[in-house]
Amino acid sequence: MASTTALTGKKHIWDGGTEPYGASYGKLMMWFFLLSDAFSFSALLLAYAALRFSAPSWPVPDDVFAAIPFVHGNHFPLVFVGIMTFILIASSVTMVLAVEAGHRGAKNEVVKWMIWTIIGGIAFLSCQAWEWTHLHHDGAWWGSNPFANADGTPGMVNFTNLFFTITGFHGFHVFSGVLLNVIVLFMTMAGVFDRRGTYETIEKVGLYWHFVDLVWVFVFTFFYLI
Repeated sequence: MASTTALTGKKHIWDGGTEPYGASYGKLMMWFFLLSDAFSFSALLLAYAALRFSAPSWPVPDDVFAAIPFVHGNHFPLVFVGIMTFILIASSVTMVLAVEAGHRGAKNEVVKWMIWTIIGGIAFLSCQAWEWTHLHHDGAWWGSNPFANADGTPGMVNFTNLFFTITGFHGFHVFSGVLLNVIVLFMTMAGVFDRRGTYETIEKVGLYWHFVDLVWVFVFTFFYLI
């Protein structure tokens, strides 16, 4: 039986009573988590910005990120990372479609769009793994920067240190998101949400996935465009 407060008689949020701002307890906690995670990414990106703009010179992104898998001897600035970005944004669209299908209780559609979202996440991680491997083959790693600055001086290791740390931190979030998506996919296929009478879990995981996509926009801007 749901408990009530002695003073107001209103049900507690965790007892299924009044929900502030029309959001459930679970969604509120997800928003709090994403807010705290946003602080982590903000600190890393601000550190990058501080070091980037305090340095007399910095490597040119068009020269560093100009390779494409299986294509040799050509210079394609930012084409591959553009493909990566498109894949991640497309996976965000399929997640929106999965959430919308969940609102209608369309189980089969949820399964379909969740599978596409997972494929998008795996494709993005595969692209990032190739990019890391390529850069490492060129001599880039934590503590090692083979790329010259724009003025021809030797590149600072701050560039590679921050690149691998921040993109790795984001990649870990994408990997975690893929695992969460796989879990809720199997829960959907098992009929868990049909028995609960709500697909809200899909929406909560979707919030996390959209956050990861949004963060990538900032990472893309800081590292690949500026």
